[in-house]
Amino acid sequence: MPYADSDGTSIYYERHGSGPAILFVHGSGGHHAAWWQQVAALRDEFTVVTVDLRGFGKSDSSMPEFDGQDFPGDVVAVLEAEDLTDAMLVGQSIGSVAALRAGLLRPDRVSSVVLGHSLGGISHPELKELAAADRAEAVKLPVIDRLLTRQFQTDRADLTFLFQQMGTFNVAKMQDLRNLDTNGPSLAEIRESGVKVAFLAGEKDAVLSVKTVTRAHELVEGSHLEIVPGAPHSMYWETPEAYNAAVARLRRTLIATKEAA
Repeated sequence: MPYADSDGTSIYYERHGSGPAILFVHGSGGHHAAWWQQVAALRDEFTVVTVDLRGFGKSDSSMPEFDGQDFPGDVVAVLEAEDLTDAMLVGQSIGSVAALRAGLLRPDRVSSVVLGHSLGGISHPELKELAAADRAEAVKLPVIDRLLTRQFQTDRADLTFLFQQMGTFNVAKMQDLRNLDTNGPSLAEIRESGVKVAFLAGEKDAVLSVKTVTRAHELVEGSHLEIVPGAPHSMYWETPEAYNAAVARLRRTLIATKEAA
């Protein structure tokens, strides 16, 4: 599989299927293989691209520290390497921050961004306050309970174990990442870019509440909102059927929205 050059850094990615493009950007414990349930389900209708941000998976991890400000460039490098236009970027958690910034950097290649379980680093005082309150509650829980429901951990101990093992393939860890939310985009910058934004979250997300996501949707003019009943923070892993259906629905909806505009 190919590598893209991101300002001298080798970024691993994979491309599967054909059709309108969806590029997935993983979170702090993931990498390209975390999307195995999405690739298999979506590649017959869409071009599905997965990527390893620097420090993750098979991408260059030799740098002494990892700066979140570099991640959007990694995504853009893949878009350029594959000459993708009208792509929909789908971020998971911190991956949404990179996805939104990449979309704003290259609106000629990105038509829409789905912020999965994240506010995408949007700079707004009310949203920062709401997200901080959510985090204060989340840190009271064990890490695994923030990401997957207790019921899933009991019923699918095998997939819970695999989920935890995914992160062992990464050099970068959440505590290593700097500047993820520094100089986030304003509501005006998002509006002026012309990039469509959608919020995708789970009803049982223990990291970011439905209330906070709903308020972000209200503030981002023209945005879409998908709340999946019963789904946790790592919806893509625990409830893949509902997640995949939501992603496919957004890809089709946002295409229709653009064509109607």
